[in-house]
Amino acid sequence: MISLAKGQKIDLTKTNPGLTRILVGLGWDTNKYDGGNEFDLDVVAFLLNKDGKAVGESAFIFYNNKQDTSGAVLLSGDNRTGEGEGDDESLKITLPAVPAEVERIAVCINIHEAQARAQNFGQVSNAYVRVVNDETGEELMRYDLSEDYSIETGIVAAEVYRHSSEWKFNAVGSGFQGGLSALAGNYGLSAG
Repeated sequence: MISLAKGQKIDLTKTNPGLTRILVGLGWDTNKYDGGNEFDLDVVAFLLNKDGKAVGESAFIFYNNKQDTSGAVLLSGDNRTGEGEGDDESLKITLPAVPAEVERIAVCINIHEAQARAQNFGQVSNAYVRVVNDETGEELMRYDLSEDYSIETGIVAAEVYRHSSEWKFNAVGSGFQGGLSALAGNYGLSAG
């Protein structure tokens, strides 16, 4: 298993011949605080074209749209607390089924209703993203989101992207503010 640093890019398919199905697992813990609200983090993904824009409305994968139209990207259930061991939410990606127009899949973590609940990533600890061979269960790589995101309400955690005929992984770790609508807007969509 390879541990990645922010900004690091690594081969997925070239170093793992025959890899066709991956699980991108994300996990986190929330620090104790007295806000009185649940802390609900959500994994969201965007299927992007060469210009970095979503390839359509169904290319926005989140709790109300758990699969893109091609069926290549599927979101697990919605974990509303982050309690317990292991991945809190995950994406299953069938690499050969990803439509040709999709060059990148951006994987993000967003705090649900962060502004209304006065929450941010400064109250989140032990966040990580990992890639697992979905056929064998072998963890291929892990990226710990250890940076202090004290004001951010979301993180673009990583990208799975196409390079020539191979797939690669990019440990992005870029924080953002403004919630899901701001993030969707960044990728050329209007959320609600």
